[in-house]
Amino acid sequence: MLLPRRGDHGSQCRYKCVTRQNEMSGPTTVRSQIRMRPTGLAGDARGWPPPVQRPARLLSRRGFLIGSSAAAASLPVLNGAGDPAQALISISLDLEMARNYPTWEQTHWDYEKGNLDEDTKRYAVKAAQTVRENGGIIHFFAVGRVLEQENVDWLKEIAAAGHPVGNHTYDHVNIRARRLESLQPRFRRAPWLLHSATPQEVIAENIRMTSMALKERIGIEPAGFRAPGGFPNGLAEYPEIQAILQEQGFHWISTKYVGHSIGNSGYDPQYRELRREEPPIEVYDGILRAQEPSQPTVYPSGLVEIPMCPVSDLIAFRTGRWRLEHFLKAIQQVVTQAIEKRYVFVLLGHPSCLSVMDPDFATFKLITRLVRESSGKARIVGLDAIAGQVRQAQG
Repeated sequence: MLLPRRGDHGSQCRYKCVTRQNEMSGPTTVRSQIRMRPTGLAGDARGWPPPVQRPARLLSRRGFLIGSSAAAASLPVLNGAGDPAQALISISLDLEMARNYPTWEQTHWDYEKGNLDEDTKRYAVKAAQTVRENGGIIHFFAVGRVLEQENVDWLKEIAAAGHPVGNHTYDHVNIRARRLESLQPRFRRAPWLLHSATPQEVIAENIRMTSMALKERIGIEPAGFRAPGGFPNGLAEYPEIQAILQEQGFHWISTKYVGHSIGNSGYDPQYRELRREEPPIEVYDGILRAQEPSQPTVYPSGLVEIPMCPVSDLIAFRTGRWRLEHFLKAIQQVVTQAIEKRYVFVLLGHPSCLSVMDPDFATFKLITRLVRESSGKARIVGLDAIAGQVRQAQG
């Protein structure tokens, strides 16, 4: 069996995997006055207790509802291009290096998240071309340190082709960190880089520098913000981080990833062969159930949350040790469900992982084919288009 040739979100990426798998889901989605049960496992990979949920306005594909402990009030239907029966499908890729790829023993990416290798960059460009040729776009999110590399023509090519590129922080920092040592492995090893800054100051500067780098090196404004990692309730309990993002001009973010089972005990730093057996049906069913609470939400601050939808590539391949065929089966199920129920679905992928595990771009071809064969019931969009529909639905 070939070892994977590419890696994770570093130690921080490692946090991302385990967090997305093991944390409780975020605010319960209310849909047609039915209260759905949260899915996933309790706990946080960083050792934090799951935060108490704060009421948030939740938006489903057919009707957006304001959730509270007392009642739920309907908001207008979220239409797709004027069609109330259209699902919105988004393909998103985080431009960063991930631990354990291209080979399992490669963990130094924890300290070099933005030092993309040539295979990762080539894969990102080819994925963008593949999706464009099939009638769609990819929404990319770049770690700012990527823009320190000498040649960024590949990213300029992606942007020029009409693919949005968003902000993924400069150093792949944990934006919910309240201690300096929790921010990023690089800063634990080199704490002098932080001087006397507070965690909140570091987070704000990481976001600001990435926006500046995108403007100066690529000539674009950042198309939204995605947090490194994924949190079951997004930033519901972090209004101070919401404020930082809004102060820097962001109107929507992508920080939420609902917890779900993956079929094993979690990430194992020791190499293990890809699992030969298929994940049990309960795992697939749990991923399907996780789509309902993964619909767009609006925080009381007015900031729009567009969650990443299970199952991500790193959760499947690195944490679950899945085979490609099983990942594709899960993706086909969730996209088909999204089309049937007119959901929003946002794929979370990483070229540093997929270039190893899906070298022929089967995931992208599958999603674009399902949308193309939906008879107009779905379309592929960037996350900014989803946010725009949310705003429109709010009036």
